[in-house]
Amino acid sequence: MSLGPPGASLNPEQADNFEDIEKQWSVKAVEQMATYWAILEKVRGSQLRLTKMDNEILEHFKKDFSDFDVRGTINEDEMKSKAGKERWRQFMMEYENKIEDYNFGTIIRSNPKFEYGEKETIFAMRMQFYAIEIARNKEGLNDWIYEREHPNKGKTA
Repeated sequence: MSLGPPGASLNPEQADNFEDIEKQWSVKAVEQMATYWAILEKVRGSQLRLTKMDNEILEHFKKDFSDFDVRGTINEDEMKSKAGKERWRQFMMEYENKIEDYNFGTIIRSNPKFEYGEKETIFAMRMQFYAIEIARNKEGLNDWIYEREHPNKGKTA
């Protein structure tokens, strides 16, 4: 299936519903979700680096979203409201030429205490995932996943 000449941009507002593209996008998002969970089972989140820019992303996130509670449940309605979308768009555009697939769709857990599940996940952009998960990891909020998989290693191993 051709979407136009190479290098042509696709305006999602004017595009037809390309079912195959949507399926591929969903498959990639689910693969990324499964990969991330598998990593969290093998490495404590507090010891994990998701990008080369984790510290910069975290500081930017804390500055621009000082009211965001990474310990709580994400308010999806607020995040996806017109004002929320604009706020996140401005944040994400800082990474347009810095983070590959910065605006690619992905899946994020609505609360760090939950596993991925149908009612516990939100569809989000890659930079939203990075910002939130880097903050959760730095606070040790994902360490329980590793500890559950390795009960004999204790909290300091």
